[in-house]
Amino acid sequence: MGATDAFPEGAAPVGATPGQPGGLLDVLGVAAVMLDADGRITLWSPQAEQLFGWSAKEALGRPAAQLLVGPEHFDLVLGLFSQVMAGGESWAGVFPVQHKDGTTRLVEFRNMRLLDERGETYALGIATDQAVLRRVERDLALSVRLVAQSPIGLAVLDTALRFVMVNPALERINDLPADQHLGRDVREALSFLDTGTIVARMREVLDTGTPLLDQFTVGRTAADPHADRAWSVSYYRLEDPHGRVLGLATSVVDVTEQHRAATEAARARRRLAVIADASATVGTTLDVDQTAHELADVIVPELADLAAVDVLDAVLDGRRPTSLARGGPARFRALAVATAYSTEAVRAADPTGQIASYEADRLITRCVTEARPVRIPHVGPDDLPHIAPDQQGAALLGKAGLHSYLAVPLIARGEVLGALSLYRVRNPEPFDEDDAVLAVELAARAAVCIDNARSYQSERRTALTLQRHLMNHRPPQPTAMEIAYRYQPAQAASEVGGDWFDAIPVTGDKTALVVGDVMGSGINAAATMGQLRTTTRALADLDLDPAEVLRHLDHIAGGLDPAFATCLYAVYDPHRALCRIAVAGHLPPIVVRPDRPPELLDLPTGAPLGVGGVPFEQTTVPLRDGDLLVLYTDGLIETREQPIDTRLDTLLELLAEPERDLEGLCDRLLAALRDEHDHDDVALLIARVHALGD
Repeated sequence: MGATDAFPEGAAPVGATPGQPGGLLDVLGVAAVMLDADGRITLWSPQAEQLFGWSAKEALGRPAAQLLVGPEHFDLVLGLFSQVMAGGESWAGVFPVQHKDGTTRLVEFRNMRLLDERGETYALGIATDQAVLRRVERDLALSVRLVAQSPIGLAVLDTALRFVMVNPALERINDLPADQHLGRDVREALSFLDTGTIVARMREVLDTGTPLLDQFTVGRTAADPHADRAWSVSYYRLEDPHGRVLGLATSVVDVTEQHRAATEAARARRRLAVIADASATVGTTLDVDQTAHELADVIVPELADLAAVDVLDAVLDGRRPTSLARGGPARFRALAVATAYSTEAVRAADPTGQIASYEADRLITRCVTEARPVRIPHVGPDDLPHIAPDQQGAALLGKAGLHSYLAVPLIARGEVLGALSLYRVRNPEPFDEDDAVLAVELAARAAVCIDNARSYQSERRTALTLQRHLMNHRPPQPTAMEIAYRYQPAQAASEVGGDWFDAIPVTGDKTALVVGDVMGSGINAAATMGQLRTTTRALADLDLDPAEVLRHLDHIAGGLDPAFATCLYAVYDPHRALCRIAVAGHLPPIVVRPDRPPELLDLPTGAPLGVGGVPFEQTTVPLRDGDLLVLYTDGLIETREQPIDTRLDTLLELLAEPERDLEGLCDRLLAALRDEHDHDDVALLIARVHALGD
């Protein structure tokens, strides 16, 4: 501070220009009266005229006792006057004084003897109205006691915004004693707060005179720099009776507990929103990687600045992590990483798809081996090597400013699947117990989804393996017929396995064409399909009528699980250019003849295989050179968005376009009608008839 900074407004050091007077003496109306040794009035101030009613002209030269005191107090006054003049002792007290208007008033006096250079004595009386003085005293006493004992922090600042008074409550609120407030401006004394905003508000009140009430402020005091505190602050301009600006008063109420309660309530609402969001967005597919990404995305940025999902490699391979034990390493596969903003810290996490083995000293290993959360509220340099995958990663995390870490296990049905790792860099709050509880809740929900996806993917792989094994026989190109075919499994793991097709040579150059669809999905459907396909090939070798073949298959299907299937069985005889067809609840075939529109054959539908007791009918259809017979399962045309009739019309339109290459035709139909997210298998078989000898 400069040489004069410590002086409040209105005061000045020796040699300085006098400051403006205060207004308290004006409020008191202090009167001055001087008496000579005979008790006669020699000096009379204007305030005396206001207090006693007599003008100076009326008062000067007259005995004071006769002018101001009633006869009953005459002797007492003269005695007190003699005492002051004789002994030099001052006298103070309250005395009833007679006003010019005849009334009597109590006046507070201070009387003292004065001596001039000639040795002559005088009596000086200083007086004020006792009622006014008592009112000022009461107001002052009340103000002092209120300021000193108030639980509200109070301060007075001069116009330079320097503290000139603070009460004990404000000392406690600011964690700063009074001597570190007084004489210092706001920026110096409260450097731990956002003083720019505070000073701007104070200046506004000084300039306008309009109070600012209940201004909410959050900050951290020097005594407790790690915890937020909250205050409600009001500012008032101070003026003297003449309107001169004296400075600023401020009141401060510590509302930290209310702020924390409101913050916690808002935090609880956000957590509920995160859980609701997770319920709606995590596990939308039966895909492990997608589920992991959904979990990471829902956590960032609400709970963490960076999140990583790592699953035990053995779990994804369908094996139990039997080697997972305390003190041993763990082998992880990184599934997802999400960040709230661009940061080098992401380079410290394992890239998606990477497999890494971590020793027991790694926190993520401890998390999965102990099957409990591992929380480091305040990450130090010694913690980084146990969080990052290597020294470079530790350096990246340290440079990024990682200050808090949390890892929670992914547990589903009592089995640890992996871990969710959370990092805080910009978020200033350390992970606490509530954060860990929320992370565990989210991880548990996601773990069940991941486990379901893992199980379905495992079943999908098994069903596809079985499906391909059962259909590994490539149908030969039959006599007088060219065939092309496709099989596409469903994208959903649980719906693989029920469709099949076949082309079987039959005695007499004939060919049996088969397409079927087991009602159901998964491994059981694939197994049922395999049995029906094998049985169909055996029955075809007996050269039975199509209706008879379906009758036998119906009987066999009744003992299988699942027991129901649709099927179309057709036998083409090139010598007669005829095709006999029987249907068991299957979609009708399509015949495409050269230079004619494709035709959806109108055949008796029949009941699905496995119903039992329902006879099957067969129909004979002529097929000539160049005709196409298109057989398919419902996966080619059924969707959830369009009626089946619309889809059949689309199929007929596609077949109306000329296509000599059957392989190309198969690809075109699948590309036009299939979607990558279709939930059903599709089997497609297209046969072109050739005349014998061609």
